[in-house]
Amino acid sequence: MLDTMYKRNNTHQPRSKTNWRNKSRNRFPTNRRRFTGKTIDVNRFINKAEEAKPAEAFQPKYLFDDFQIHTSLKKTIARHGFSKPTPIQDKAIPVVLAGEDIIGLANTGTGKTAAFLIPIINKILLNPQEKALIVTPTRELAIQIQEEFLTFSQGLRISAVVVVGGANIQRQIMKLRALPNVVIGTPGRLKDLITRKALNLTKFSSVVLDEADRMLDMGFIDDVKLLLSLVAKKRQIMLFSATFSNEIERIVNTFLVHPKKIVIQSRDTASQIDQDVVRVKSGMNKMEMLHDLLIQSQFEKVLIFSRTKHGADKLSRGLCQRGFKSESIHGDKPQNKRQRALKMFKENAVNILVATDVAARGLDIPKVSHVINFDVPATYEDYIHRIGRTGRADQKGTALTFIE
Repeated sequence: MLDTMYKRNNTHQPRSKTNWRNKSRNRFPTNRRRFTGKTIDVNRFINKAEEAKPAEAFQPKYLFDDFQIHTSLKKTIARHGFSKPTPIQDKAIPVVLAGEDIIGLANTGTGKTAAFLIPIINKILLNPQEKALIVTPTRELAIQIQEEFLTFSQGLRISAVVVVGGANIQRQIMKLRALPNVVIGTPGRLKDLITRKALNLTKFSSVVLDEADRMLDMGFIDDVKLLLSLVAKKRQIMLFSATFSNEIERIVNTFLVHPKKIVIQSRDTASQIDQDVVRVKSGMNKMEMLHDLLIQSQFEKVLIFSRTKHGADKLSRGLCQRGFKSESIHGDKPQNKRQRALKMFKENAVNILVATDVAARGLDIPKVSHVINFDVPATYEDYIHRIGRTGRADQKGTALTFIE
């Protein structure tokens, strides 16, 4: 356990960080009351990463060229260098192409977005009147799906609109008037547009619920039920989730018809992450301790989790003032600023991103070296989602949790 924290090494400390640190020692009080996460056993935050064993090379049953899809779509897929599908794509695409409802249980990063986008684009190419609704829990994931949609639909004259909170609703309404083939949105904004009579779902016959478990965790179950009740009576529903809870099962039993269930077993993300705690003893300053971590060379790309939106902004500002390159994202931040912060982090323009749990699920952020829980998560499930941003693609990661 990191009871006493990493040792300070002033020879490696940038002058700008040193100067600020001396001036600001008392700017971050240690006597504030914070959520302590006492319901979670601290020992669950401590785990040594397992040695990665070479995984057997996956041999798909199909190649993309084998799928019964439009020739133009095949050419687009090949042009972008895709030839072999991932396990979820290999199993799900034929089922979706056959018009069956599907439950896909797979983690983020397994290629499930293409597993539903390719069949949807194919449907639209065969029938330009086809309309698809893709529902996601977060704005970032909606935009991420749109980016992948643009990759697979390039040159095919198929349109998609993203409708999410935090962005100008009037602009979204104007885009919807053009009757796009695909609408990608978050439950709250979709419901708002329906209330304003700017979106009519009765002609949407393809429906995707992506990261369904996360949507229900965020309290969107009633909104999801409403959306499913408003789409075309004759429809195909594709539900993708990392877990299969009782609430998801109730949605499946109510709205899906004889769904095909596909489960993709993947390695436990937490097993390839070194996990430890940083004990904040009485009189210690958390900001100083965080500073001492971040000045070390191995902290290359760091995602820091704060419990509150205000805390995320304050922490990011404090790090910037100390000379670090940091941005923040949370639910109250305007969408364009959230996207800018995320883009800067992905492209390494900044190497620290401070976030609330909005960033814990559904985002593909490459090469995060460390996750730091500056505030303890509310539940152990939230903890697992947070640390899952590191240790991806068979790479080892590190997760540290501050304990007061």
